[in-house]
Amino acid sequence: MTPELTVLALAILLQTAQFIVYAVQANLDVGPGYTMSARDREPSRNLSVRAGRLQRALNNHFEGLILFTAAVALVTLSGQATVFTAWCGWIYLVARVVYVPAYVLGWRPGRSFIWMAGFTATVAMVISTLV
Repeated sequence: MTPELTVLALAILLQTAQFIVYAVQANLDVGPGYTMSARDREPSRNLSVRAGRLQRALNNHFEGLILFTAAVALVTLSGQATVFTAWCGWIYLVARVVYVPAYVLGWRPGRSFIWMAGFTATVAMVISTLV
């Protein structure tokens, strides 16, 4: 397996871990009665600030993971995996790992710079297949 595919697998596991952490916090905040319901109404209790941030970080990773997956597929299927694209993959993953606590703890503007590192690494992977 290429390094890029390994990083993709790890990024998926990170997404899974993020979901679990968010789900536990949401259940603590609004109760399992609501979280296991059809959610036809608003919860009687609101999510905490922490749960809201965990949810937004999770959603942000879903969005980033779509682009990263496409970049990995492009690099892998075109046979253009290089040391550069491997480094880009690892930069993406490290940025995503650091982004979660940065978001939850409200690091500003650091959180945006961390996000930009992962996004830039993803775009660089794509551009590398075109040159």
